[in-house]
Amino acid sequence: MNPSQRTLFAPSMSGGKNKNAPASAKVIGSASSGVLELFFFHPVDTTAKRLMSNTNSSLPLTKVIFKDAVNEGAVGKIKSLFPGLGFAAGYKILQRTYKFAAQGFLKDYLDQHYGDNFRSAFGPTTGKNLMHACAGSMVGIGEVGLLPLDVLKIKSQTNPEVLKGRGFMDLVVKENFALYRGWDWTMLRNAPGSFALFGGSAFMKGTVLGLEDYSKATFFQNFVSSIGGAIASITFSAPMDVIKTRIQNKPFDSPESGGQIIRKLLTQEGPQALFKGLVPKILVVGPKLVFSFTIAQSLISYLAERM
Repeated sequence: MNPSQRTLFAPSMSGGKNKNAPASAKVIGSASSGVLELFFFHPVDTTAKRLMSNTNSSLPLTKVIFKDAVNEGAVGKIKSLFPGLGFAAGYKILQRTYKFAAQGFLKDYLDQHYGDNFRSAFGPTTGKNLMHACAGSMVGIGEVGLLPLDVLKIKSQTNPEVLKGRGFMDLVVKENFALYRGWDWTMLRNAPGSFALFGGSAFMKGTVLGLEDYSKATFFQNFVSSIGGAIASITFSAPMDVIKTRIQNKPFDSPESGGQIIRKLLTQEGPQALFKGLVPKILVVGPKLVFSFTIAQSLISYLAERM
């Protein structure tokens, strides 16, 4: 596809022309996808986090999801699904900017320095897919740096009482390392989750759909491959995500370790509780990921041609 044929709605993965896209194009395109994703999908993320954090199986779902707004009208219920929007905005925009842009840079680095090794060991297609997956896994591990914003977002969604009357700087100064609580479980979740996300998407394009140049994927092919990668990612990381969420939503002065939470969860709720919130996450992750992926990659390509 030559530059004159490329349009804003012709998405592509990192690779092909997007390899040489300016850093500013990658950052702006990825950040824009984070802004739009936040607006459309924050309520569903709140619902999933509240379901994962719920330990009282006797509570009706409406009470779990809407909390104190359960008896309010439609507007009140909707507003209750937008808690901690400031923390969420900071986290989501930075996370999407980092994840989409950095994965492309890392994949290009692996291709340049180790691409021949991957291809000779695993074959052209599988080697390329594994480079996408490994780059994604490394990016996922690095997301631990954004953990304080993620912790504050989750607390505002599931346990807002602990944040009442406290500003961001007050929380940073007084809680400091407590904001990194669950960092090890976050890495354990992100490494296989991001590996499956980017690797699964690449696998769908290269192995299932038979594409040689991933940058030439159609909108529908991106849609299919993104859903395949997202379902794999969410399923593989679900148990760790439940543990991570419960570690992070505890009050600052009453922490619990991952081991304690696992023992309590298995004893009181059974192993199926490790997959709480999985269904709503899978139901939203397809359109959520294809939406953010399409916006980010399309804008990166669009901006790269004009910079």
